[in-house]
Amino acid sequence: MFSPASDGFMLIAAALVFIMTPGLALFYGGMVNRKNAVTMMMQNFFSAGWTTVLWVIFGFSLAFGPDVRGVIGSLHYFFLDHITPKTLFPGNDQISMLTFMVYQLMFAIITPVLMTGAFADRMRFKAFILFLTLWLIFVYFPFAHWLWGGGFLAKWGVEDFAGGIVVHTSAGFGALAAIFYLGKRKFPKAGNHSLPLILIGTALLWFGWFGFNAGSALRVDVDTNVAFVNTMEAAAFAAVTWMFWDYWRTGKWSAIGFMAGSIAGLATITPAAGFVNPQAAMLIGIVAAIVCHLAVDYKNRKGWDDALDVWGVHGIGGFSGIILLGIFGSAAIHGTNGLIYGGVGFFGKQVAAAVMCAIYAFVVTYILIWITDKITPVRVPEEAEKTGLDEYEWAEQTYSL
Repeated sequence: MFSPASDGFMLIAAALVFIMTPGLALFYGGMVNRKNAVTMMMQNFFSAGWTTVLWVIFGFSLAFGPDVRGVIGSLHYFFLDHITPKTLFPGNDQISMLTFMVYQLMFAIITPVLMTGAFADRMRFKAFILFLTLWLIFVYFPFAHWLWGGGFLAKWGVEDFAGGIVVHTSAGFGALAAIFYLGKRKFPKAGNHSLPLILIGTALLWFGWFGFNAGSALRVDVDTNVAFVNTMEAAAFAAVTWMFWDYWRTGKWSAIGFMAGSIAGLATITPAAGFVNPQAAMLIGIVAAIVCHLAVDYKNRKGWDDALDVWGVHGIGGFSGIILLGIFGSAAIHGTNGLIYGGVGFFGKQVAAAVMCAIYAFVVTYILIWITDKITPVRVPEEAEKTGLDEYEWAEQTYSL
């Protein structure tokens, strides 16, 4: 039965997830050189417009239309056909299909732009538009269908509460492919150009994440409050763990470390938020900080130019979260029993799905960047890297003075 309370909550959750995109723009914009901040922020904002266009025309249908052989949705909802204001979401009949559609749109908007932090300072905006389009069609829409739209992974019994695979593994390992294809920057940034922007951006991301995770219950019930509490706990435990670890290693406190830790905790709890108990969420937060910190350290030792640590934080965080769900998942929290409750088979499925999707995201993203590069050059000229992409491609600058 339609629930005005659940439907209203889901619209609020959609708005919370939307605010994460400008939050990410501020977060990334503060971390790049000031001469590239407009470019970085506009890559994020542009997705809000362009992804919406693609989503309402065919993206929602490919992700959530009637299943076609477990691989993709049909074009049943092409141009939002067969959806009226009174059409209910068949998953629970408590919210409208339009509400579900717009809520899922917000995930589609932010997922691809998570990758922009990896190839910061060196991708042409024209190439970005084409790459964004191809990536949504060949990576995001299929992933959303496989896990959330009745695809083969959902039928197999794999769980992903709010996007460990669909959002973070896809973007994180896609980012790694972009790093390998584009190579290093000619002029790496000397430092973050605005710490206040990073702090404000993190606050908006953390705030919006409550809609991201709690909203993925798709109704108001006990799943909602569990996901909300687990989100806060994991982020806090991870942020504190990361900051204390930095202090132990360097003897200095790090605001950036605290922010990075919080995002790692949020990304890692995302797939498990509504399926584990609060005690497990605390441990997941600690593990998230350790694993993601080690991944960033490994990336630095290898010399990979992941400008803003997308792979180490989002990719490894989401990947780890899927596996940790396979360990700590609980049928008492409306999930499936994980390894510690005897769910050996479920754990195996989670690991297999995480590995398969990480490989798919990496390989397909690499191919898509190669295709994009053949159509229009992906990387800006060396002179543009030196002077800045804002001056090279935009009529605006971050600061007038």
